[in-house]
Amino acid sequence: MLEGCIYSVFLSASLDEAEDFSGSGSDYEATLKSTKRRKQAVTGPRPPKRPRHKAALRGSSPSSSPIPTPPHPSLQQQQQPRGRSKKASPKLVTRVNKRNRGISAEDIYDAVRSGKSAMVTLVDEWLDSYKQSREAGLLVLINFIVQCCGCKGVVSREMLDSMQNAEIISKLTREFNEDSANYPLCTQGTELRRFKAGLCEFAQVLVRSCSNSLIYDEYLFPSLLSLLTGMSDSQVRAFRHTSTLLSMKLMTGLVEVAVTVSVQQQTTQRQYNIENSKGASDRASDRLEDLQATISQLRENRVEVSSMMNATFRGVFVHRYRDRLPEIRAACIEELGMWLKTAPADFLNDGCLKYLGWTLHDKQSPVRLQCVLALQALYQEEEFIGRLELFTSRFKERMLNMVLDKDQEVAVEVVNLLLLIQQMTEDGLKEEECGHIYPLVYASNRALASAAGNFLFNKLKSVIDSDHWVNDNIGNATFLEILITFFIQSEFHEHGAYLVDSLWSVASSELRDWETMTMFLLQECGLMYEEEEALIELMVCALKQAAQASPPVGRTRGKTLLSKKAKKAQEQDRRRITMHFIPLLPQLLAKYSADAAVVTLLLKVPLYFNLEMYNSVPRLEKYLDQLLAQLCGIVEKHTEVTVLQACATLFSALCAESYTFSSRAHMAFSQLLDGLTECFSSYLSDLLQGTEDEDDGYSAAITLKRLAALSSVKDTTGWKLFEPCLELLKSRMESRELDKELMVSALKCAAFHLMWAKMNAVNSTPAEEELLHLKQAMRSFCKVSQTCLSLNQMEIRDQAFELLCDLLLLYSTTSVRSQPDLQALFHVPSDSLRSEMAAFLMDYIFSDTGDDELNVEGNEEMKITILQRKRNQLAGFCKLVLYGVLDLNAATNVFKQYSKCFNDFGDIIKETVSKSKLISPIQSAKTICLCLQQLFSEMLTEDHSQQNLSEIRELAKKLAMSFGVDLHRIRKPLVALHTYGIRFAFRDPQEGEEQNVNLPFLEILSEFSFKLMQQDRTQLAAFLKSECPSATLYWPSVTMYQCSLKGRVSSKPIEKGGGDVSSHDTPVAKRMKTTALGSVASSARESWLDSISIHSNLPTPALTSTAQRLGVKQLATSRKSGAPESEVGSGFTDPESENEFLKASSFRKMKPNQRELCCSSQTGTSQEQQDLNSNLTLLSLIEDDDEEREEPEIENYESDSDHESEYALPSTRHTSTSVLDELFD
Repeated sequence: MLEGCIYSVFLSASLDEAEDFSGSGSDYEATLKSTKRRKQAVTGPRPPKRPRHKAALRGSSPSSSPIPTPPHPSLQQQQQPRGRSKKASPKLVTRVNKRNRGISAEDIYDAVRSGKSAMVTLVDEWLDSYKQSREAGLLVLINFIVQCCGCKGVVSREMLDSMQNAEIISKLTREFNEDSANYPLCTQGTELRRFKAGLCEFAQVLVRSCSNSLIYDEYLFPSLLSLLTGMSDSQVRAFRHTSTLLSMKLMTGLVEVAVTVSVQQQTTQRQYNIENSKGASDRASDRLEDLQATISQLRENRVEVSSMMNATFRGVFVHRYRDRLPEIRAACIEELGMWLKTAPADFLNDGCLKYLGWTLHDKQSPVRLQCVLALQALYQEEEFIGRLELFTSRFKERMLNMVLDKDQEVAVEVVNLLLLIQQMTEDGLKEEECGHIYPLVYASNRALASAAGNFLFNKLKSVIDSDHWVNDNIGNATFLEILITFFIQSEFHEHGAYLVDSLWSVASSELRDWETMTMFLLQECGLMYEEEEALIELMVCALKQAAQASPPVGRTRGKTLLSKKAKKAQEQDRRRITMHFIPLLPQLLAKYSADAAVVTLLLKVPLYFNLEMYNSVPRLEKYLDQLLAQLCGIVEKHTEVTVLQACATLFSALCAESYTFSSRAHMAFSQLLDGLTECFSSYLSDLLQGTEDEDDGYSAAITLKRLAALSSVKDTTGWKLFEPCLELLKSRMESRELDKELMVSALKCAAFHLMWAKMNAVNSTPAEEELLHLKQAMRSFCKVSQTCLSLNQMEIRDQAFELLCDLLLLYSTTSVRSQPDLQALFHVPSDSLRSEMAAFLMDYIFSDTGDDELNVEGNEEMKITILQRKRNQLAGFCKLVLYGVLDLNAATNVFKQYSKCFNDFGDIIKETVSKSKLISPIQSAKTICLCLQQLFSEMLTEDHSQQNLSEIRELAKKLAMSFGVDLHRIRKPLVALHTYGIRFAFRDPQEGEEQNVNLPFLEILSEFSFKLMQQDRTQLAAFLKSECPSATLYWPSVTMYQCSLKGRVSSKPIEKGGGDVSSHDTPVAKRMKTTALGSVASSARESWLDSISIHSNLPTPALTSTAQRLGVKQLATSRKSGAPESEVGSGFTDPESENEFLKASSFRKMKPNQRELCCSSQTGTSQEQQDLNSNLTLLSLIEDDDEEREEPEIENYESDSDHESEYALPSTRHTSTSVLDELFD
């Protein structure tokens, strides 16, 4: 019997059955039936080849397949039974017969896996062996495929001759002797990429090498595709994945062959028409006959290739594009994109495009990514646009919503796809549709922002081109005007750096047009003041981008090193910026000197100069004096902190000793400081006596504010501001006239004086008297600041606390350890100061008192500012602990808040705990125990509540996790912690206390027991008995703690008995896979069982196949009724016709009860199949429950839930009301 006939018969029956189910609306998934192979004649000549159209696979009609099949005469196919009865199935061999000649399956597999062999040579060698014996060559190829699946079994010649494909696959499944679920296509790293690339290349070269001969031999490809189709329907993931990938690659090769045959047929037909159109005398009848025969032969070839394509598409792709495994779905969609582009006449229709539209809703990002990439390839071809109009109108909304995909790579490619739609289609995108993409230029992901910037740039350029601008300068001016308007309307003015960075890769020449920008600012060009301010911000951001080549905060991924070419270009940009802006900057400062925000931006411009050019270029030297004059004028004119800080930063840069002109900048700075000091001194006497009027007090506060800003960057100890500021602070606190501006500035000036004095002492050799005087000044400042910590003015006490943290660290023993001469400067904070700082920590950092004072309810920006200030203060306090200024016990107030304030300060507290263990492991462990003891004592004094005890236990759990996983390294600290805790639990009661009041503390201490080693557990158990009175030995808390120490001891006999693994040996988070599936115990009960060391000896039942994941009653009912078992991975069904694709407003979903009760199709209920089901319990063959949860079916066509994504993808049926709100939530 011919193989092609058999293959056609089983495929036709399968597809007819599929059509019947599809018409009835059932969730049916076609399963290809198995086939028997034709026997090879032993002797005698090979029979003449039959017409190829007789072997065509006519399983699916043109109406049911997207691939049109050329018409051909219908031939009756007959299926004859085999001449002999089927023998018993032989057992699988484990190795290929060594005596076989030619290339073996192992040779092909090793060559493909290594990736070092020439694939054409490998295929040619196999073709040589195939030409010698077709059956032997096919057997080698089949065993190669089986080995690629990771299966150790081998198909023998007897199995190939006497068994059907389903029986062969069943045999291989039963004897799949792998120890794990891994197979070659799921290995990690470069090995996977190399093997997958080699396997795909092998399939492509095989089709290409057979394209002119063996592809039409009615044996090789029908047999191979039949086996791959059966394997793609297997429950074994390795078979399904490997066979689907090979089928898709073979299908791609067949599509290329079909296109080539079609081109040859058209060419030959043209030649025939030309020859036939000649006159009778000129016409060559022999040539006409040859051309006619060639056309007939090519038509038959096209029919046969189309039939194989049809069968593969309907038998593999239609089912596997919705497989449970995302890698299989991605492979199907990737190859579909190739077919659509390679053979648009056959595939580029709504019947195939619907699969791309559906998989845009896939839950797994790799599948969505392949779908988007396939669409990009289609929209790049101008001749395809007309065929994509219906698809574009139907799925444009979904593509617009996908710009907020949780996978950034998918979002980037979607933006690029929408740009192609905008450029290639006639209608493009409407303005409101573009509004989905514009906000992404401010996204934190740089790739996504750059893609959105490219879209925005092309949109702006299209607007400019529509106005027919020819001159580049005029075009740049228009571009800047439109960009300014966009920047203002986007209402994200503080994010100018992100907008510039997004456009930099495509609009760098426009953003580097400094001449046009300064022309807009210095000449009357019709810009509004708001537009000028926006232009200045964009200009300064572009200057920074060009001079420093550094992206804004949040868009950097590690440190990138510039190439020599990039460094050279950056230096050229800096020189060009310097030459252009040095003459114009004084004019810009003079024009906008009254605007604090604009001046702050303009003062950053010199920081991007090549400042050496002030001296190297003679004509630029005069502009330095103009800049210094403007700088001094701005300091005297403005009072805003941001402006004064910008002036101080620029002064610091100009006064650097590396520049030859620094003496002139020093002179200007000194003159400015002299004037400010003289002004402050004139008000000082009245301020100390309290006789100043309101204007004098305001002027003195502003002057001191300017002095404080300048003192932060330059040494001002020569102006001796410390004593006046300290006297001013003392007088104000005595009189209780708390001027916030005045006192904050005085604190800053005094602190900066002490800091600069310490730096000068380090860099020089001061006399002993100077050191003692400096230490006395430090002591005086600490006393004044300590008083400020208890004031009602939040700004004053916050500033005092922050300055104290800095100065105590600067004058600590650590800072002077390397210089013995400075030991006199070592300052130890007093006990009262320690107490005040600890009280400040609890009252104003770990509480909301400061928030209540400011009434920040509903003001999110103010809340963020306050939280940042608190984090800075907490970090300063923790540094004092870690650097030894404060005792480690002072950290107990910090550790107490680890659980309560975890969201706001968890990272700082965790780092403090970790660093303290490096400094002193044992002392750190005792500090943790002391922290818990204090909380326990507070609970007893307030109210003995079980809820409070559970909160302390929760804190103990988190602190226990900070000890790490190296049990040998943490032995001594943990033993010290337990010893310290046991003594606390059994300490003698003090006067007025009850007996054994601290015993519940052992419950808290038990949270640390799981990290103890066995010998330490025994030691601590003995210590517990020695400390515990006999009367309390059986109290619940003591018993619970004893059980926690015995946790590992009780696990050993259970392991020997073959029961469950001990709960103490297996972490709770990973116990799901080793727990019996039938267990219904809750997590609370499980933890209680763990705590009292009660373990179950019930054996763990074997895991079953994903296709058999049914209830016991449901499974029994289905077996009695004879219901077929479902195929793996059916997620949604095909529409019955293309009209459903065109008209449907929503996708059809499979009902849950149908999906749970559907069963996979089988050919019979033989004993052999029952053996297969009983053996499908190996975890190495099938997906388990966890994998099913990780790789869901495509049943929900909306995006992932909010808790999984930074942004929530809007539904395809509802447009988001505010894209900006979703993006920046």
